[in-house]
Amino acid sequence: MSRVFVCGLGAVSPAGWELASLRTALQNHSSLPITCLPSPSRAQPLRTRAVPPPPARPAFLAHPRLRRTSPITHYAAAAVLEALGSRFSVLGGTAPASPQASPFAQALPRLGLIGCFQSGCVQFSSRFYEETLKDPATASPLAFPETVFAAPTSHLATLLGNVELGSSIIGDPASFLQGMALAAEWLMEERIDLCVVMGAEESHWLTADALWQFQHGAISSSGAGAVCLSRDPSFSIGVELGVITDAHTYSATMSRRQAAQAMRAQLPPGAAGELLCDGLDGCHRTDAAEQKAWENWPGTRVSPKRILGEGLMASAAWQCVIGCDAVARQAASAAVVSVVGGSQQAIGARFVAHAISR
Repeated sequence: MSRVFVCGLGAVSPAGWELASLRTALQNHSSLPITCLPSPSRAQPLRTRAVPPPPARPAFLAHPRLRRTSPITHYAAAAVLEALGSRFSVLGGTAPASPQASPFAQALPRLGLIGCFQSGCVQFSSRFYEETLKDPATASPLAFPETVFAAPTSHLATLLGNVELGSSIIGDPASFLQGMALAAEWLMEERIDLCVVMGAEESHWLTADALWQFQHGAISSSGAGAVCLSRDPSFSIGVELGVITDAHTYSATMSRRQAAQAMRAQLPPGAAGELLCDGLDGCHRTDAAEQKAWENWPGTRVSPKRILGEGLMASAAWQCVIGCDAVARQAASAAVVSVVGGSQQAIGARFVAHAISR
């Protein structure tokens, strides 16, 4: 990696609609409330940790493109605006009512935006296909655009108003770090000046049911996390992206455990003052490979999923946000993020502290 700096963070989670709420929940080891999701496929309801209602109606919902969007777009917008506003103080983290009045085009030249998703816009997809199966003639065409995986990224690009380069990445949670690597590549090629990488998911019984099939002990959750990157050290919050490992994909020749070990081998051994932000959620079947890979970690560690629930792509984003936040607050000299994806790959990243230049 070549001099790529973290210049903003944002998060929406079951703890609340800002990074501060997420930080407090982790510091207090809060027991976040579990709610039930009724499921038509089973007698017992499914368990989830839901994002609470926002304390006030977000101003960005007045934008024409966001009036009929699903929660995943709301979460993504709030996280991205926090990541941008925390460094550039643009409207205090809120968006204008109209794209013509947007100050982002002046404040943030050549902005890149990468959205990462696993289940995506499942609420509108479920609604549209349910209507289609019941009566194709009356299925609402207004719902169809919101079934597309790229819909949240598209809405955010319109909201921000000056996105030079954008992309959506679909995969298991490890794909969030691939999004980070893509952002770093764009920045090093000088195609953009800033890039926000966002990972988001929304709750639905379909997602919770699928999760239950593979991870019986896991509790589903939703939300978003965003990391803003730049090559300009004057924008930095005191965190530098040190390294992102190769993507070690599961195959006939590489098991999940081998992939996790290969990822671990590409990262420094760690030290007492460093933080490991892992993806363990308490389910032995899915935790075993990652637990084995990091059994000799010498520093402190945090497992966000044990408090926030399994948020799929949002969980990977939270891991990066939490790790960067710890380094920025000087609670750790470096932070390692380990993401052993559910079905595709294992990837790791390391964020290090650096002196802020002004």
